[in-house]
Amino acid sequence: MYYGGLMGYYFDPTWILVILGAVLSMAASAKVNSTFNKYSKVRSMTGMTGEDAAKRLLNSQGIYDVTVRPVKGQLTDHYDPRTKTVNLSESVFHSTSVAAIGVAAHECGHAMQDNVGYVPLKLRGAIVPVANIGSQAAFPLIIIGVLIGGMGSPLVNIGLILFSLAVIFQLITLPVELNASRRAITLLDQVGILGGQEVNQTRKVLGAAALTYVAALAASVLQLLRLVILFGGRRDND
Repeated sequence: MYYGGLMGYYFDPTWILVILGAVLSMAASAKVNSTFNKYSKVRSMTGMTGEDAAKRLLNSQGIYDVTVRPVKGQLTDHYDPRTKTVNLSESVFHSTSVAAIGVAAHECGHAMQDNVGYVPLKLRGAIVPVANIGSQAAFPLIIIGVLIGGMGSPLVNIGLILFSLAVIFQLITLPVELNASRRAITLLDQVGILGGQEVNQTRKVLGAAALTYVAALAASVLQLLRLVILFGGRRDND
């Protein structure tokens, strides 16, 4: 944040954007953890586990080629379209709580998206390799570009473009996640796995989870804005 030496001290105000993004991400993470922990103590009236709920939801939609399996870790739940698997963390897979069933249903929502060819999900899958490269290579390219060719180096511009692709990935991810949650909440009620107040409790769990994707997008946009302010359009003779 502060730069010293012979040139004195200078505070880079663009760091405020990074700090703001970090604060948003930490707040969203704290919210989802507290909400999940709260409703992980509320047992569902049906007594179904996350595994049971996931299988019943998938079968209700005529999806029989997706496997539900446990994975290690906390909140490591995800759907893998390559292997056709709904992967549930052990705390979700074996739990009968409202929170666990909600998380399991959300991942089934992704399986349902895959089953009907949901376009944003396909688009997200297609951009994953490029987004991963972009997020990993952007900063090294920008730094190397500045060191070798200055602010006007083509490498700097390439780095900015690559980071922009990572931001686009976050942008596409948001509607995919929100849609999966909507599918989950609707079907949990329709199929009869949860009812009444339980549906509202699940909505709170998935709503808190959605905040993490909103925060991730906001943090990425703020980081991109900082990079553009620092390097975008600048030339050595400015």
